[in-house]
Amino acid sequence: MLGRANPLSNSTLINGKGRYPGGPAVPLAVIKVEPLKRYRLRIISMSCHPDFTFSIDGHELLIIEADGENTEPLLVDSIQIFAGQRYSAILFADKPIGNYWVRAEPSAFGGLTGFEDGINSAILRYVGSPELDPVTDMVPSIRPLRETDLSPLGPEKIAPGLPSPGGADVALSLFQEFDANSLRYKMNGVSWTPPSTPVLLQILSGARPGKDLLSEGSIYPLPPNKVIEISLPGSGLGLVRGFCRRSSTSL
Repeated sequence: MLGRANPLSNSTLINGKGRYPGGPAVPLAVIKVEPLKRYRLRIISMSCHPDFTFSIDGHELLIIEADGENTEPLLVDSIQIFAGQRYSAILFADKPIGNYWVRAEPSAFGGLTGFEDGINSAILRYVGSPELDPVTDMVPSIRPLRETDLSPLGPEKIAPGLPSPGGADVALSLFQEFDANSLRYKMNGVSWTPPSTPVLLQILSGARPGKDLLSEGSIYPLPPNKVIEISLPGSGLGLVRGFCRRSSTSL
């Protein structure tokens, strides 16, 4: 896969297990449930490139939390989840006892799509079911998660600062780039250079002020008890793709 300009992952791992095209029918991750009980699923995308569409055949999911923020319950039948995102969903095990496919299909530009021979899949298994691969069919999603439909649970939190452009006390812009010639990642034109003496030892010695602990351009002093606005604009495709050349992605 290293020879591809945009490498594709060939195996999606769910709870550390997965299959790849042409590979052996190794055991998949199994989520065991008891009939008529509710289960909280914590769904985390640990991949660095593709996004996934997560679903469980025949079951709906009740979203109750997104990225650590409790949300008003939202019923969906599929979840598009991107790198680093986290959701909590309630699964109600109210279907006939059996085995059901758990599906996590990667986007076409980052992984191999489809579910042939159990790729991109895990198993939801009701207690009392035979230990076999499911034979359930996937149906088109009619109630996908749309992030714009999510609302925070409880009283609205008011962010500090004035709700207008320039309302923050300090505005800080961070421009990122990757220098292909030196193979160095830079922030505002400065690449990380480790100090000769570890920062913690410098702090303990008290010999230098905080702003001088690292090379120039590596520290941004901030005033206490102020609202800081940080702008981190994207710099185009290629940064992630250049670093994430791996043969599997995890969900």
